[in-house]
Amino acid sequence: MIEKMEFISITGPKADIDRVVDQYLSKYEIHLENALAQLKTVQNLTPYLEINPYKNLLARAAEFESLLDPAAAQKDISLSLEDSISLIQKFDKELTEINENRKDLETQQKELEELLQKLQPFRQLDFDLDSLLKFRYVCCRFGRISKEYYSKFEDYVYANMKTLFFRSYSDDSYIWGTYFCPRSEADSVDAVYASMHFEQMELPQELHGTPQQVCIDLNNQLTSIKKSLKALQEQTRSLIQDKGSEVIAAKERLESQSRNFDVRKLAACTKEDNREVFYILCGWMSVSDAEAFQKDITDDSNLYCFVETDETPAHGEPPTKLKNPKIFKPFEMFVKMYGLPSYHEIDPTIFVALTYIFIFGAMFGDAGQGACLLIGGLLLYKFKKIDLAAIIGTAGIFSTFFGLMFGSIFGFEDVIPAIWLRPVTAMADLPFLGKLNTVFVVAIAFGMFMILLTMVFHIINAIRQKDLENIWFDQNAVAGLVFYGSLVAVILLFMTGHKLPAGIVLGVMFGIPLIIIMLKEPLTRLIKKESPIIEGSKGMYFVQSFFELFEVMLSYLSNTLSFVRIGAFAVSHAAMMEVVLMLAGAEAGSPNWLVIIAGNIFVTAMEGLIVGIQVLRLEYYEMFSRFYKGSGKPFRPFLTKKAK
Repeated sequence: MIEKMEFISITGPKADIDRVVDQYLSKYEIHLENALAQLKTVQNLTPYLEINPYKNLLARAAEFESLLDPAAAQKDISLSLEDSISLIQKFDKELTEINENRKDLETQQKELEELLQKLQPFRQLDFDLDSLLKFRYVCCRFGRISKEYYSKFEDYVYANMKTLFFRSYSDDSYIWGTYFCPRSEADSVDAVYASMHFEQMELPQELHGTPQQVCIDLNNQLTSIKKSLKALQEQTRSLIQDKGSEVIAAKERLESQSRNFDVRKLAACTKEDNREVFYILCGWMSVSDAEAFQKDITDDSNLYCFVETDETPAHGEPPTKLKNPKIFKPFEMFVKMYGLPSYHEIDPTIFVALTYIFIFGAMFGDAGQGACLLIGGLLLYKFKKIDLAAIIGTAGIFSTFFGLMFGSIFGFEDVIPAIWLRPVTAMADLPFLGKLNTVFVVAIAFGMFMILLTMVFHIINAIRQKDLENIWFDQNAVAGLVFYGSLVAVILLFMTGHKLPAGIVLGVMFGIPLIIIMLKEPLTRLIKKESPIIEGSKGMYFVQSFFELFEVMLSYLSNTLSFVRIGAFAVSHAAMMEVVLMLAGAEAGSPNWLVIIAGNIFVTAMEGLIVGIQVLRLEYYEMFSRFYKGSGKPFRPFLTKKAK
């Protein structure tokens, strides 16, 4: 069902908007519209422009909340806006200081780790670094060279240069070491080493002791820094965790306030002209909420509310808010997949729920497997709240029902008696057609009934929308209903052995509705007194209309025959389980129960999926397409409704 809507306009002093939103509107669901767009004819209106002052605070509060231990229990408390702002600002200040200290320590840690990484290959060098780096007549350089250049490097350098290379460490790719040269020839030696791909490493001048001693000192410093970082982390965690409940409450309060503030985006303001400025808010409320809201503001002298019915065309079509009994609510998923009903359409949720589970049960009739679907689906829905699980569970009810009607339980056709018939063997003797499987005949009859019913729904929708063509002249309107209803009546009379109406009567019953369907556009324009009655060439129109009528006749036939799949799946289920029992050796009297169990699981999963899709196809293509457009816009409450 679709909730009735009313359009409300709210106005009051501009400075009072926060109080109104927080005190009143937050207690109700309201689908806000852009006030400027809705009040186009009203002059001297401006947008309500203000920057949200709570967004940055809310972002910080969300960041603080993410630091909380999710497993820790928190108290359910509430804070005022002022207390929430004060708490977040206090935490922000304290944590900013902690973060600055942490960044300084992390910078120091990174520098020490980089220096330690540089010195590691030179730990075998048993010389004081301070002395090496401060030789008066000799230069000392640290670095590494690729192994592929090292042999060339040795031959050339030692043969031609006054230098000495001391090898310290090597791995698969590089050789680390230190070279010495006279300070007077340092530039030329450095150039030669660079040409041989020697990568020089700069070391700070303040290093004292051997590389081994320096590395030990650096490791001690790193250990101290890591302890300090851990202490800061614990300080941060403790600071937030001790006030976890307050942080959560502050975040929720700021979140609510920020969203309330954003109402201004859709508000309009009267222009200042030496008079008090007023805001205007417009939107849709359900009738019950609108009535409660009006009672709530009765004694508020600073708030004015105007209510208009949903029939007012100036505000466009109201949004759609579905309200169905809890048992049918999961089936709203199928409706929304096709498209939400427009406000003046029939909500097909209950229709879908009833027809879906009924057809599913008829196509997948097995008392045992249906009971498994029922129990499994409802348990999954109870614990996981998955709508599809609820649909499977309710469909399982009718699978169980039809399983009893067909006498089928876990594929066994001879354990329980069939209350109605057995799909594989039940045959009906029909005039002209001869013997035909009974479930096929019933499926076709059911399909005819569903097509007639959806035509009625189409007419009701057209009446609601005051669409003359779709009330009387369309293939699914009154003309189509008369034609198809007459066809069903004639088939029923023929199959039951009754006399058919006279030829003239049949001609009228079939001919006039088809002519009306063929001429639906001219007839509509004629009744509406529009001209020309036929646009373009009359000859071309009649040729086109004839072929369209032929297509309509084919659609009636194909849509009706499409329901044969109901009977086909009822028969195929019994056939599939017969194969499972054959593989398990059931005919020999000593079946393999593991094969039977595995076969039942496989058939339930595979056939359940296929039948579920096929039923949905019937819903969408054979039924929805006749009466349902699904072009509605969803009801989206701008504010989160809080407890009254």
